[in-house]
Formats: sequence, C-alpha cells, structure tokens
Amino acid sequence: MNEPTWLTYLSTIGAIATPIILFVFGAIGWRIRNAIERKDDLERKLRDSRVEIYNHILEPFIIMFVSDIAWAQDPKNKGKDKMALGVGKALSLEYRKYAFSLALLGSDGVVIAYNDLMQHLFNQAEVNEPEEKATKMMALIGALLLEIRKSMGNEATKLDKWGMLEWFITDARQYRDIQKNGKEPIP
Repeated sequence: MNEPTWLTYLSTIGAIATPIILFVFGAIGWRIRNAIERKDDLERKLRDSRVEIYNHILEPFIIMFVSDIAWAQDPKNKGKDKMALGVGKALSLEYRKYAFSLALLGSDGVVIAYNDLMQHLFNQAEVNEPEEKATKMMALIGALLLEIRKSMGNEATKLDKWGMLEWFITDARQYRDIQKNGKEPIP
C-alpha cells in the first residue's frame, strides 16, 4: 500500500480550500457590488432632492437679477416690484424650510457658499458702497452656482464664479477683471 506523500496532502488541501476561497471571494464581491449599487441609488435619489432644493434656494436671486426690461415684458409681472418679490420669497417660511433642507442634504461646498452669501446679506448694513455690495453679492452668487454645479457631478469644471454668471449678467467679465487686477476685495 502506498503511503500518502506531501503532494497528496497538498492536493487534498487544495481541493478542499479552492471552493471555500471561491465562496469567500464571491461573498466579498457580492457585498461590494451591493454597497456600490446602494450608494448609486441613494446618490440618484439625493440628486433629485438636491435639484428641487437648489431651484427653490436660487429662485429669489434669479428674480432679483432678471433685467428690468425682461421683468417688464412678462405680463404676469405687471405692477410687481421684482426686488420686493425676491426679498419676500427669501424671507418666507417655505424658503426657510428649503434652506434647512439645503443644510442637511447639500454638499459641504454648497452649504459653505450659501452660508457666505447669507452672511453677506445679513451684514449688508456694514458695507457703505452700493457698488461694493453688488459686486460682493454677485461674486457670492457665482460661487454658490459653481458649488452647485460641482455637487451635481461637474467636479472638474473649468469655470470660475464669474463664468457662472456671464450668461445672465452683462458685465460679469468686467467684474472678473476687477478681481484679477486687485482693484476691489471680492470674496
């Protein structure tokens, strides 16, 4: 009778261990795939919620920055003061609810940019120059838009805060040039 050799033992161990190792790696792979799918699903749902929140958070600023000509041409705005309407929306309970949701669901960058904008609005009385107020507010809104863009999946964007404003503020490039030349302290 042949006595088992070390090669026989190794072959037996390999035959037993192979299915166990395959099972372990399969289970690990399944858990990782499930975690990734769950994360993607949550991110998709979160993105939908964020879009709604971002739209509501931006609405008062969109109203305030629409040109007077465009505002007057829309028949539903007849007799309405756009600044009063924008400020009224920003002070409403509904707006505060969306701001609270933003604090919970927004990315860190968006929340920080929104906080900076709101702190500027709270402290406007400290700034004496109307031009400086407007420039800072535009820069802060541009920064908020940029952070929203990044949080929606465009992390590698080449735009800056002024590039985010060029489509609706006619002199956004002028303000960017002022910032680059260091003529005004823009955040």
